[in-house]
Amino acid sequence: MIQIEVTPNPDSLKFISENIISASGTEEFQKGQKNEVANIFIKELLNFKGVELILLSEKFLSVKKTKEVSWDVLKPMIISHLNDYFAKNKEPILNKKEKSPKNISKSDETVDKIIEVLDTKIRPAVARDGGDIKFLSFENGVVKVQLQGSCSGCPSSLMTLKQGVQNLLKHYIKEVNSVEAEK
Repeated sequence: MIQIEVTPNPDSLKFISENIISASGTEEFQKGQKNEVANIFIKELLNFKGVELILLSEKFLSVKKTKEVSWDVLKPMIISHLNDYFAKNKEPILNKKEKSPKNISKSDETVDKIIEVLDTKIRPAVARDGGDIKFLSFENGVVKVQLQGSCSGCPSSLMTLKQGVQNLLKHYIKEVNSVEAEK
C-alpha cells in the first residue's frame, strides 16, 4: 500500500511504501537527464507529463511536478506505477551499487564533523519532508550543499537552509560561518 504525505513544497508529494524503494541510498533524477537513466521504472516516471524531478530513498519516493499539471491527475498515475512495479518485482527499484569513494579528504576533521551533523541531525528532518541534503564542499567557513527532492525549489527551503541547517552547523562546528545551496 502506498501512503501519500504532503511536503512544504506545494509542487512535491512524498509517496511512502512498505517495500524498499532504494537499497542504494538516496538518489535524485531530473527530467532533463532522463536519457542518461538506465532504470526503466525511473525513465517511465520521468516521462509522465508534468513530472520534473524524482527522489528515491529507502522507503519513499518524492515527486516534484510542474505547475501545469494537477496532483488530481498525476497522483493516481504515480501510485499505479509504484503498485504495478511491486506487484511484478520483489527487488527494490534501485538496487545496491558500489559507492565510489568520495572526493573528500578524510584527514579534514571539520568536513567529517559537518558530514556527521548533516547525516544525523539534518538529513532525517529533510527526509520527513520528502527531500535530501547533499554535502558539496567546505571552504573559508562556507559550507556548500545541494537541496534535493521536495526541497529543491521549495519556497521555504531558503528559510530552512539559513535558520535550520546554518544554525545547527554553526552550533556544533565553530569553523562554520555560513551555508549556501548550489543547484
